[in-house]
Amino acid sequence: MQRLSRAFSNKVLTKMKGMIGVMKFHAGPGLPKKSKLRQLLLDVDRGRQLYLLMMLPVAYILIFKYQPMYGALIAFKDFDPTAGIWGSTWVGLKHFVRFIEQPKFFQMVSNTLMLALWDSIIGFPVPILLALALNNVAHKKYKSFVQTVTYAPHFISTVVIVGMLTQLLHPRMGALNLLFQHFGVPAVSYLGKAGYFRPVYTLSGVWQNAGWGSIIYLAALSSVDVELHQAAQIDGASIVQRTRHIDLPAIMPSIIILLILRIGSLMNVGFEKVFLMQNQLNLTTSEVISTYVYKMGIMSQFPDYSYATAIGLFNSVVNVVLLVIVNTTAKKASETSLW
Repeated sequence: MQRLSRAFSNKVLTKMKGMIGVMKFHAGPGLPKKSKLRQLLLDVDRGRQLYLLMMLPVAYILIFKYQPMYGALIAFKDFDPTAGIWGSTWVGLKHFVRFIEQPKFFQMVSNTLMLALWDSIIGFPVPILLALALNNVAHKKYKSFVQTVTYAPHFISTVVIVGMLTQLLHPRMGALNLLFQHFGVPAVSYLGKAGYFRPVYTLSGVWQNAGWGSIIYLAALSSVDVELHQAAQIDGASIVQRTRHIDLPAIMPSIIILLILRIGSLMNVGFEKVFLMQNQLNLTTSEVISTYVYKMGIMSQFPDYSYATAIGLFNSVVNVVLLVIVNTTAKKASETSLW
């Protein structure tokens, strides 16, 4: 009996010591922090592969997106390379005022906005229509063939695209002019007339990016329940009605998000393509803010880095304002937004 009582008392004491230890662990001021830190380290260890995978894009953003923001200070200074950024003279908004008072200011802003609007109004709906059309194609081989043909131009270099346009639209040897001359239409220098610059830029962009842009909408359409279409067919709904009332609402959140992102970069008209298509004959409609910045900051005989940086910063501020306005409007209208 004494042995049993001792064993029982030892078990009770062991349990009490454990309970006291637990109580001390929770009551101690430093131990919960250690516990949280230990849990954090365990969570990091479990997801170490994902964190390693994430390191490269995070490093890219920090190095190429955030670190250069330090250089934006020269927009408010008369930058002297020998003195450095901090050693240069502070001039405030001098370069911004200089840009706004520049005689070509309204022409460049108008060209940038018009080119971006042309690209958005014509180029944005085409991938949506293409995705809706491909979604209703039953023949798999034909669907794959169309997707391959429409995706391929996206992988062609912009330099090659502009070279193809130059050859295609040449006033004497271009295939398009030769075709039109067959029907009695006189040859036209499409890249040599300011009025044709926007249509050529926009339509070539649609051809190049429509197929690639439709991928995200096709992915959204793949999540639509087939039973909805089957029920609609039983009720006698046509393809157009099913597309309008089933498919289109399914991809509407994706459309709104992509539209917000597009408007948020409205002023960032593709520099490379515009610059390559630009010449002295179409300069009145092809001179946009990005090409002007390049000319002032790099191509000029005496580069004005502060002035070019101020123009680029002005462009970014306008984009941010547009992004906030469009995001707020979309949130109130459809409850779908970036934040």
